Amino acid sequence: MSKHKRPRPEPETLGLPRVGVDSHAHLDGEEFTPEDIEPVLARAAAAGVAQVGNVFLGPAAFAAHKAFFDNHPEVFFILGVHPCDAVGVGADDLSAMEAAFRSEPRLRALGEIGLDYYWDSAPPDVQQALLRDQLALAKELDVPVVIHSRSAEPDTLAILDAMGFRDRPLVWHCFGGGPDLLEAVSSRGFHVSVPGPVTYAKNVDLAAAVAAMDPDRLLIETDAPYLAPEPWRGKRNEPALVAFTAVRVAELLGIAPETLWRKTGDNARAFFGV
Repeated sequence: MSKHKRPRPEPETLGLPRVGVDSHAHLDGEEFTPEDIEPVLARAAAAGVAQVGNVFLGPAAFAAHKAFFDNHPEVFFILGVHPCDAVGVGADDLSAMEAAFRSEPRLRALGEIGLDYYWDSAPPDVQQALLRDQLALAKELDVPVVIHSRSAEPDTLAILDAMGFRDRPLVWHCFGGGPDLLEAVSSRGFHVSVPGPVTYAKNVDLAAAVAAMDPDRLLIETDAPYLAPEPWRGKRNEPALVAFTAVRVAELLGIAPETLWRKTGDNARAFFGV
Protein backbone atom coordinates (compact mmCIF):
# COMPACT_ATOMS: atom_id res chain seq x y z
CA MET A 1 0.00 0.00 0.00
CA SER A 2 1.56 3.28 -1.11
CA LYS A 3 1.96 6.21 1.21
CA HIS A 4 0.57 9.56 0.15
CA LYS A 5 1.82 12.83 1.57
CA ARG A 6 -0.81 15.05 3.07
CA PRO A 7 -1.36 18.02 0.73
CA ARG A 8 -0.03 21.33 2.00
CA PRO A 9 -2.78 23.78 2.95
CA GLU A 10 -3.11 26.83 0.73
CA PRO A 11 -2.77 30.21 2.48
CA GLU A 12 -6.20 31.41 1.41
CA THR A 13 -7.74 28.67 3.55
CA LEU A 14 -6.66 30.68 6.62
CA GLY A 15 -9.42 33.15 5.80
CA LEU A 16 -7.52 36.37 6.48
CA PRO A 17 -8.97 39.62 5.11
CA ARG A 18 -7.06 41.60 2.51
CA VAL A 19 -5.33 43.96 4.95
CA GLY A 20 -1.95 42.25 5.45
CA VAL A 21 1.47 43.41 4.20
CA ASP A 22 4.50 41.40 3.17
CA SER A 23 7.08 43.99 4.18
CA HIS A 24 10.04 42.44 2.33
CA ALA A 25 10.21 40.33 -0.83
CA HIS A 26 12.51 39.94 -3.83
CA LEU A 27 10.09 39.30 -6.68
CA ASP A 28 12.48 40.68 -9.29
CA GLY A 29 15.18 38.14 -8.44
CA GLU A 30 16.26 35.28 -10.68
CA GLU A 31 14.01 32.78 -8.88
CA PHE A 32 11.00 34.59 -10.40
CA THR A 33 10.37 35.43 -14.04
CA PRO A 34 8.45 38.49 -15.22
CA GLU A 35 5.64 36.11 -16.15
CA ASP A 36 5.47 34.95 -12.53
CA ILE A 37 4.52 38.39 -11.23
CA GLU A 38 0.82 38.25 -12.14
CA PRO A 39 0.03 34.83 -10.63
CA VAL A 40 2.22 35.41 -7.57
CA LEU A 41 0.48 38.68 -6.74
CA ALA A 42 -2.93 37.16 -7.49
CA ARG A 43 -2.23 34.41 -4.97
CA ALA A 44 -1.10 37.03 -2.47
CA ALA A 45 -4.34 38.95 -2.86
CA ALA A 46 -6.36 35.75 -2.42
CA ALA A 47 -4.45 35.08 0.82
CA GLY A 48 -5.26 38.54 2.20
CA VAL A 49 -2.11 40.46 1.28
CA ALA A 50 -2.91 44.07 0.42
CA GLN A 51 0.59 45.40 -0.19
CA VAL A 52 4.06 43.98 -0.88
CA GLY A 53 7.41 45.69 -0.41
CA ASN A 54 9.74 44.67 -3.23
CA VAL A 55 13.42 45.05 -2.43
CA PHE A 56 15.72 45.90 -5.34
CA LEU A 57 19.35 44.95 -4.69
CA GLY A 58 21.11 47.95 -6.16
CA PRO A 59 20.41 50.71 -8.68
CA ALA A 60 21.05 48.54 -11.74
CA ALA A 61 18.43 46.01 -10.61
CA PHE A 62 15.99 48.83 -9.94
CA ALA A 63 16.45 50.37 -13.37
CA ALA A 64 16.14 47.00 -15.10
CA HIS A 65 13.22 45.56 -13.15
CA LYS A 66 10.95 48.30 -11.81
CA ALA A 67 8.73 48.04 -14.90
CA PHE A 68 7.77 44.51 -13.80
CA PHE A 69 5.36 46.19 -11.39
CA ASP A 70 3.90 48.93 -13.60
CA ASN A 71 0.46 47.35 -13.39
CA HIS A 72 0.66 46.63 -9.65
CA PRO A 73 0.29 49.74 -7.48
CA GLU A 74 -0.02 47.47 -4.46
CA VAL A 75 3.74 46.89 -4.70
CA PHE A 76 5.92 49.56 -3.10
CA PHE A 77 9.67 49.77 -3.59
CA ILE A 78 12.75 49.49 -1.36
CA LEU A 79 16.23 50.05 -2.80
CA GLY A 80 19.73 49.58 -1.41
CA VAL A 81 23.03 47.78 -1.91
CA HIS A 82 23.27 44.55 0.07
CA PRO A 83 26.46 44.15 2.15
CA CYS A 84 27.46 41.03 0.23
CA ASP A 85 27.60 43.21 -2.91
CA ALA A 86 29.77 45.90 -1.32
CA VAL A 87 32.94 45.29 -3.32
CA GLY A 88 33.22 47.71 -6.23
CA VAL A 89 30.39 50.01 -5.18
CA GLY A 90 31.34 53.62 -5.77
CA ALA A 91 30.08 57.18 -5.85
CA ASP A 92 28.27 56.61 -9.15
CA ASP A 93 26.11 53.91 -7.57
CA LEU A 94 25.18 56.13 -4.65
CA SER A 95 24.39 58.98 -7.04
CA ALA A 96 22.16 56.67 -9.08
CA MET A 97 20.33 55.62 -5.93
CA GLU A 98 19.85 59.23 -4.88
CA ALA A 99 18.46 60.12 -8.31
CA ALA A 100 16.09 57.16 -8.18
CA PHE A 101 14.70 58.19 -4.80
CA ARG A 102 14.21 61.77 -5.93
CA SER A 103 12.34 60.74 -9.08
CA GLU A 104 10.34 57.62 -8.07
CA PRO A 105 7.58 58.12 -5.48
CA ARG A 106 7.09 54.38 -5.08
CA LEU A 107 10.53 54.14 -3.42
CA ARG A 108 9.64 54.18 0.27
CA ALA A 109 12.78 53.03 2.13
CA LEU A 110 16.52 52.52 1.67
CA GLY A 111 17.53 48.91 2.11
CA GLU A 112 18.36 46.26 2.60
CA ILE A 113 21.67 47.58 3.84
CA GLY A 114 23.90 46.49 6.68
CA LEU A 115 26.60 43.96 7.50
CA ASP A 116 26.94 40.26 6.75
CA TYR A 117 29.91 38.42 8.23
CA TYR A 118 28.40 34.98 7.62
CA TRP A 119 29.43 35.09 3.97
CA ASP A 120 32.91 36.22 2.96
CA SER A 121 31.97 37.99 -0.27
CA ALA A 122 33.07 41.41 1.00
CA PRO A 123 35.64 42.41 3.64
CA PRO A 124 34.13 43.83 6.85
CA ASP A 125 35.78 47.23 6.43
CA VAL A 126 34.33 47.58 2.91
CA GLN A 127 30.87 46.62 4.17
CA GLN A 128 31.12 49.07 7.04
CA ALA A 129 32.14 51.95 4.78
CA LEU A 130 29.25 51.26 2.43
CA LEU A 131 26.80 51.01 5.32
CA ARG A 132 27.89 54.42 6.58
CA ASP A 133 27.55 55.93 3.11
CA GLN A 134 24.05 54.53 2.66
CA LEU A 135 22.94 55.59 6.13
CA ALA A 136 24.15 59.10 5.35
CA LEU A 137 22.13 59.02 2.12
CA ALA A 138 19.03 57.85 4.00
CA LYS A 139 19.42 60.79 6.36
CA GLU A 140 19.83 63.21 3.47
CA LEU A 141 16.75 61.82 1.73
CA ASP A 142 14.83 61.51 5.03
CA VAL A 143 13.63 57.99 4.24
CA PRO A 144 13.27 54.89 6.46
CA VAL A 145 16.00 52.27 6.54
CA VAL A 146 15.77 48.48 6.22
CA ILE A 147 18.69 46.77 7.97
CA HIS A 148 20.26 43.40 7.14
CA SER A 149 22.57 42.06 9.84
CA ARG A 150 23.93 38.53 9.92
CA SER A 151 26.65 37.41 12.33
CA ALA A 152 27.45 41.11 12.70
CA GLU A 153 25.01 42.50 15.24
CA PRO A 154 27.48 44.31 17.56
CA ASP A 155 29.13 46.16 14.68
CA THR A 156 25.79 46.95 13.04
CA LEU A 157 24.40 48.44 16.23
CA ALA A 158 27.61 50.37 16.91
CA ILE A 159 27.49 52.01 13.48
CA LEU A 160 23.80 52.85 13.84
CA ASP A 161 24.51 54.44 17.21
CA ALA A 162 27.51 56.38 15.92
CA MET A 163 25.48 57.76 13.03
CA GLY A 164 22.61 58.86 15.22
CA PHE A 165 19.94 56.40 14.13
CA ARG A 166 18.46 55.77 17.56
CA ASP A 167 14.72 56.52 17.37
CA ARG A 168 14.83 57.07 13.61
CA PRO A 169 12.51 55.03 11.32
CA LEU A 170 14.38 51.74 10.90
CA VAL A 171 13.24 48.14 10.60
CA TRP A 172 15.44 45.17 11.49
CA HIS A 173 14.68 42.93 8.54
CA CYS A 174 14.45 39.14 8.89
CA PHE A 175 14.82 39.17 12.66
CA GLY A 176 16.24 35.83 13.75
CA GLY A 177 17.67 36.46 17.18
CA GLY A 178 16.57 35.86 20.74
CA PRO A 179 15.39 38.11 23.57
CA ASP A 180 18.79 39.78 24.03
CA LEU A 181 18.94 41.00 20.45
CA LEU A 182 15.31 42.06 20.65
CA GLU A 183 16.13 44.21 23.68
CA ALA A 184 19.08 45.79 21.87
CA VAL A 185 16.98 46.57 18.82
CA SER A 186 13.76 47.65 20.50
CA SER A 187 15.51 49.83 23.10
CA ARG A 188 16.75 51.95 20.21
CA GLY A 189 13.20 52.53 19.01
CA PHE A 190 13.52 50.34 15.92
CA HIS A 191 10.85 48.19 14.28
CA VAL A 192 11.29 44.43 13.87
CA SER A 193 10.20 42.31 10.90
CA VAL A 194 9.62 38.60 11.54
CA PRO A 195 10.16 36.02 8.76
CA GLY A 196 8.98 32.47 8.11
CA PRO A 197 11.53 30.65 10.32
CA VAL A 198 9.46 31.66 13.35
CA THR A 199 7.27 28.71 12.33
CA TYR A 200 10.16 26.20 12.64
CA ALA A 201 9.91 24.09 15.77
CA LYS A 202 13.60 24.32 16.69
CA ASN A 203 13.71 28.13 16.69
CA VAL A 204 12.93 28.42 20.39
CA ASP A 205 14.99 31.58 20.98
CA LEU A 206 13.24 33.36 18.14
CA ALA A 207 9.87 32.21 19.46
CA ALA A 208 10.75 33.59 22.89
CA ALA A 209 11.73 36.93 21.37
CA VAL A 210 8.54 37.17 19.31
CA ALA A 211 6.44 36.46 22.38
CA ALA A 212 8.00 39.56 23.97
CA MET A 213 7.66 41.89 20.98
CA ASP A 214 5.77 45.18 21.06
CA PRO A 215 2.91 44.76 18.57
CA ASP A 216 3.14 48.47 17.73
CA ARG A 217 6.61 48.00 16.21
CA LEU A 218 6.08 44.64 14.56
CA LEU A 219 6.08 43.79 10.85
CA ILE A 220 6.03 40.43 9.07
CA GLU A 221 7.75 39.39 5.87
CA THR A 222 8.56 36.54 3.54
CA ASP A 223 12.03 37.52 2.26
CA ALA A 224 10.75 35.65 -0.81
CA PRO A 225 11.98 33.52 -2.46
CA TYR A 226 13.80 32.43 0.71
CA LEU A 227 12.73 31.07 4.12
CA ALA A 228 9.28 29.72 3.36
CA PRO A 229 7.27 29.07 6.53
CA GLU A 230 5.81 25.78 7.59
CA PRO A 231 3.96 23.99 6.05
CA TRP A 232 5.72 25.19 2.86
CA ARG A 233 9.26 24.99 4.21
CA GLY A 234 11.74 24.02 1.50
CA LYS A 235 9.64 25.43 -1.34
CA ARG A 236 10.01 28.77 -3.08
CA ASN A 237 8.63 31.43 -0.79
CA GLU A 238 6.17 34.04 -2.06
CA PRO A 239 4.04 36.80 -0.49
CA ALA A 240 0.92 34.67 -0.04
CA LEU A 241 2.76 32.45 2.43
CA VAL A 242 3.30 35.31 4.88
CA ALA A 243 -0.17 34.40 6.16
CA PHE A 244 1.28 31.30 7.85
CA THR A 245 3.91 33.44 9.56
CA ALA A 246 1.17 35.73 10.82
CA VAL A 247 -0.76 32.85 12.37
CA ARG A 248 2.33 31.65 14.26
CA VAL A 249 3.24 35.15 15.46
CA ALA A 250 -0.32 35.68 16.66
CA GLU A 251 -0.16 32.40 18.57
CA LEU A 252 3.07 33.45 20.29
CA LEU A 253 1.62 36.82 21.24
CA GLY A 254 -1.67 35.34 22.39
CA ILE A 255 -3.87 37.36 20.04
CA ALA A 256 -6.25 36.48 17.24
CA PRO A 257 -4.65 35.93 13.81
CA GLU A 258 -6.88 38.52 12.14
CA THR A 259 -5.95 41.08 14.82
CA LEU A 260 -2.24 40.45 14.29
CA TRP A 261 -2.67 40.50 10.51
CA ARG A 262 -4.42 43.85 10.54
CA LYS A 263 -2.03 45.32 13.12
CA THR A 264 1.15 44.39 11.26
CA GLY A 265 -0.41 45.58 8.03
CA ASP A 266 -1.24 48.95 9.57
CA ASN A 267 2.26 49.16 11.06
CA ALA A 268 3.84 48.54 7.65
CA ARG A 269 1.62 51.08 5.93
CA ALA A 270 2.52 53.70 8.54
CA PHE A 271 6.23 52.86 8.50
CA PHE A 272 6.59 52.98 4.72
CA GLY A 273 3.97 55.65 4.14
CA VAL A 274 1.86 53.62 1.74
